[in-house]
Amino acid sequence: MSTVDEIETLIGKVSLGDRQAFSRLYDLTHAKLFGVSLRILNNRASAEDVLQETYMKIWRYADRYASKGTSPMTWLITIARNTAIDKLRTRRDSEDIEGMAETLASSGPTPEQVAVASGEAGRIAHCLEQLEEPRDKAVRGAYLEGLSYAELSEKLSVPLNTIRTWLRRSLISLRECMEQ
Repeated sequence: MSTVDEIETLIGKVSLGDRQAFSRLYDLTHAKLFGVSLRILNNRASAEDVLQETYMKIWRYADRYASKGTSPMTWLITIARNTAIDKLRTRRDSEDIEGMAETLASSGPTPEQVAVASGEAGRIAHCLEQLEEPRDKAVRGAYLEGLSYAELSEKLSVPLNTIRTWLRRSLISLRECMEQ
C-alpha cells in the first residue's frame, strides 16, 4: 500500500471514529503540517497551537473528505494552511485593535483633564499677576518662552545673578499662591 493510499484509507477510518487510525494519520502527517503552519506564522508556539486545531478539524470533518482526484495530503495541508492563516488574521486584528485602543486612549486629554487644566491655568495666571512687574516678565520669559538666564539678563538689563534670584523667589511665591 502506498503512502497516499494509506493516508486516504486512514482518513476514511477517522471519519468512522477510529482512534488508532487517527493516531497513525498523525504520525504520518504531523511533520509536514507543522512545517506549513510554522512557515505561515513564523512562531513555533503559534504553529503548535495551529497544528492542534488542525487535527481537531481533521477529526471532526474527516467525513467530508472526498478524493475526486486530489491527494489526501493536499486536503490536510489546506486545512493546516487555512487554520494558520485564520490565526495570523486573528493576531493581526488583535494587534490592530490594541493599537487603535492605545491611539484612542492617548489621543488627547479627557474632558475632566481639560476642566482641571483650565482651572489650574486660571489660578496660575492669577498668581503670575501677583508678581511684581519685572519679575513676572522674567518668569514668563524663562518658563513660557524658554529664554535662558543670559537672554533674560540681556533683555531686562539686569545682572545674571539678579535674574536667578528673581526666578527662585518668584517660583516660591507662585507655589505659595497656588497652595492657597
